[in-house]
Amino acid sequence: MQPADVTLETIRAARERIAGRTRRTPVLENATLNALAGAQLYFKCENFQDSGTFKARGATNAVFALSTAEIQAGVVTHSSGNHGAAVARAAGLRGVRAQIVMPENSSRAKFEAVYGYGGEVLRCEPTLAAREALAAQLVAETGATFIHPYDDPRVIAGQGTIALELLEDVPGLDLLLLPVGGGGLASGVAVAAKALRPAIRLIAVEPIGADDARRSFTSGTLSPSLQPVTIADGLRGALSARTLELIRRHVDDIVTVSDASIVRAMRTLWQQLKIIVEASSAVPYAAVQEQLLDIGGARVGIILTGGNVDLDQLPW
Repeated sequence: MQPADVTLETIRAARERIAGRTRRTPVLENATLNALAGAQLYFKCENFQDSGTFKARGATNAVFALSTAEIQAGVVTHSSGNHGAAVARAAGLRGVRAQIVMPENSSRAKFEAVYGYGGEVLRCEPTLAAREALAAQLVAETGATFIHPYDDPRVIAGQGTIALELLEDVPGLDLLLLPVGGGGLASGVAVAAKALRPAIRLIAVEPIGADDARRSFTSGTLSPSLQPVTIADGLRGALSARTLELIRRHVDDIVTVSDASIVRAMRTLWQQLKIIVEASSAVPYAAVQEQLLDIGGARVGIILTGGNVDLDQLPW
């Protein structure tokens, strides 16, 4: 499949498919954060989503788009945790087996989330190569269907439904900020947002210790990080050829933030919004808090992607 397979039409179809199986998440505002930023900030709270992250959208769309024959032997994926939990949940809704390959250094909270939705966890070394190899082995042995965490048009279209909701709730946005890891969220949201509001600017933000998206975006060639190091574990994945092309076509810029700034932003969001967000969720707001962007007076949407946190291992 090519990037052209992700369109406003496929995203709207995904919205219909996941309706009643995922939540329409709220948009929060905060006067203190607005004053600090000198802008109107609108936080799209995917941490309130089923399974705790935006991943429920893409996983649910992918699982329910499969035919009865395709899903008969169940599904397999690899994930640091959030996508795995979302796939396990969607598979449970459809009544099929879900096998989730997870790196052994995933957080306890994310292991427990997968187990809680009935997924079968298979642990591996904390490398992308190890994850992919074990997932391929399971597919070969069981005949299950593989659902990639982000390099799948059905997953990307599901993530794009966030933009449909946000631009209905806040139609006059000037700027949209979102985190980027493997690029499924950034790709889907960017396709939908630019189709609905061509003048909107989209800025993706990633940790400086896992900056493959920025480097790939600049060069036009995939430049994966061999050993990404960041507290934002959900953003350690590398772009695919599909997500890179979609991002280069629809995203205006990519900026990076340090782990220290991510922790500061995470703590600020907990304190001011009174909600739980994980480190990966705090990455876009970190760019605002560190004043890396010129947003004075703008109406800015910020996607808070998830809230699955191990409360015994807080970074402060």
